[in-house]
Order: sequence, then C-alpha cells, then structure tokens
Amino acid sequence: MSSNIPPTPPAVRDGAERAAAEPASSTPQPPNGDRPRRRGPGPFLLIVAPALLALVGVSGYLALTGGLSPALSQGADPAPTDISNVDASYVPWLRKATADCAVVTPAVLAAQIDQLSGWSDDTASLSQQGIARFTDAQWRKWGRDADGNGRSSPHDQVDAIMALGRQDCSLAKKVTALRTEGTINGDLTDLTLAAYAVGTDAVAKAGRVSGSALTFVDAVKGRRPQYDALVRRTPEDTGGQNASALLSPPVTTLTITSPFGSRKHPLTGVTKLHTGVDFGAPKGAQVSAAREGRVEFAGMTTAYGLRVVIDHGTIEGKRLETTYSHLSALQVTVGQSVTAGSPVGLVGSTGLSTGPHLHFEVLLDGQYTDPVPWLNSTG
Repeated sequence: MSSNIPPTPPAVRDGAERAAAEPASSTPQPPNGDRPRRRGPGPFLLIVAPALLALVGVSGYLALTGGLSPALSQGADPAPTDISNVDASYVPWLRKATADCAVVTPAVLAAQIDQLSGWSDDTASLSQQGIARFTDAQWRKWGRDADGNGRSSPHDQVDAIMALGRQDCSLAKKVTALRTEGTINGDLTDLTLAAYAVGTDAVAKAGRVSGSALTFVDAVKGRRPQYDALVRRTPEDTGGQNASALLSPPVTTLTITSPFGSRKHPLTGVTKLHTGVDFGAPKGAQVSAAREGRVEFAGMTTAYGLRVVIDHGTIEGKRLETTYSHLSALQVTVGQSVTAGSPVGLVGSTGLSTGPHLHFEVLLDGQYTDPVPWLNSTG
C-alpha cells in the first residue's frame, strides 16, 4: 500500500542529514532563559508598510487601466465664470457702435475685442494699444472722444469700442459691395472679420475668406455665443412688426423651378446653398420691385449676369434687401428710388444660367433667407 505521508523535501532532508553528520559545536550555549529574545515586527511594518503597498498597487492599477482621472491627477481647474472678461455696462456702447451696421452685431464686436485682447488694456506691444489693439495710424483715422470726457484715447474702453465699430462697419460696406458685384462670396460677417485680419484686397483676391484669415474668423465666432447671451439680457424693443409676407411678387406668375436651399449647380456641378428662388418666366417678361426702396446696384456680374439689388431699409431693426438676377435688360439705375411693383428689368438668361428665369433673393441683415415666406401671394 502506498503511504499517505508526503515525502520530505530534498532541501529539508539534506539539511537534517548534514546536521546529524556534523559534530556539535564546542561553543557553549546560554541556558534558555538567558537567550536574547527575537524582536517582532514594529508598528511601521504592521501598519504603514501594508498601507503604502496597497496605495502603490491601486495607483498602478488605475494608471494602467486609465481609471485615474486627468482632472484628479493634475488638479481641478477653477470653476468657469460667466463672461468674466467684460462688464455688462458696455453693452449699450456695443449696441451704439454697431447701430448703423447690420453686418456687425454687438456680440460680434464684443467677441472680436475678446479675441484681440481678452478685454485687457495690458499689452507688451509698443505699437498696439488698448482693448482693441489700435496702432497710432489706425487711431488717428478711427478714434474719437465717444463718451465726451474731453480726451480721445485707445486706452478709454468706450472710445475703443466705438472706434472699432466704425472700422468694422467701414469694412462691412466694402465687402458688401464686393459681394453684391459678385467679386466675393460668403457670409458678410465672416468676410468683414477676414477683411479686418488680412485686408480687403486679400479677401477680394481670394474671392472668399482667405486661409490666412480663417483662424481669426473661427476664433471670434467661437467666442460669440457667450456675448449673444450677454446682449440678450437687456433686449431692446424692435417695434413688434411682423416681418413676413411683406413683399410683392417680382414676376406675375410664381412658378418655382429651383427652390431655396442646398443643391447641385446645373452648370458648375458644385453642391452648395442656392441663395434664392428661381421663378420660371419667358424671356422679356416684366420684373418688378418687391417693395419700395433704393437701388443699391444695377449692372453686369460674372455669375448673376445683369443684376439689380434694392435696399428696402430696416424691418424690425434689421436691414432688408432683395436682388433680381440673370436679367436681359435693366430698367433702373443706382441711387434710384422705386416703389412696390415698379419695373426694374426684364427676365433673361445672362451670367451662369441654363435658360430664361428670374433668380430672386431676400437678405436680412446680410444673411440669405428663403424668399417664399416673405412673398404676399395676393400681390
């Protein structure tokens, strides 16, 4: 029968055999009571060491598994503040600085200043001063004593806000004219910011927001929402007028051949926003002004062919414009006043066009909008 007793390990056997074979030590051993006591583990080994080992183990595990939050490992960030860079008392001045410029809103102007300086007057630059970072030459051109305190200075926040508003609104007029002529394309606010960053000539050469200006434009747009919220806290009365169905039909029959919205251009093959509505009509059909206003542009463009742009003033505080393109003939001149229904031109197929039709646009504060809701079908 096999034995259930486990064999003695070789190391133990060898040690026991060596002990039996070796003679006893000649050195006398003290009695049991006089032998030195072996000290046990101290408090450090019993308490602190296990805790340290546990901490190291947990930290290593979390580091390997990604369980250690970066916020905890690097320290918590300070609590975010709500628009801490600007005092709300500047909002009326932001409104005033952009009152005559529909393209640049108070929030856009505030976001631009934030991007330029963080609303801080401090700068290490010797050539750029104040929250709007004006050079001496720029300040001589745009600076005024806006708050009537007896001095005009780029270090006066109100003066700087108003001066930057004047500069931006001047740029907005230039890019609006270029877009009206068909020289450039894009959002007017983006184009204005791009002109500020790199100059109007560079924008005109690129035909759009140039790559060198894109970073600045995107940065300002990224800061805009917080200032939109700030401006909304003190809303102004806009009169409450209903800005819909206020326009008369520009042609007798409103047969839509291409609606407002994204589409593939029939000639270029490029898919992009169709900025207006195409109304099918025979060549030579009468095109009429949709509302009283002043002719802002009347002439030939590359893409739109013969084109008329009419400024109708403001609706609920926002600038309203209509455009009439691909005409075969013009019946108005720049600066001429028109009334609703008065002739502006004849239907044609000039410019990038596949056949006779009227390309009709409605712009509110420089932004393209669907013309159909604006049209009063009864005339």
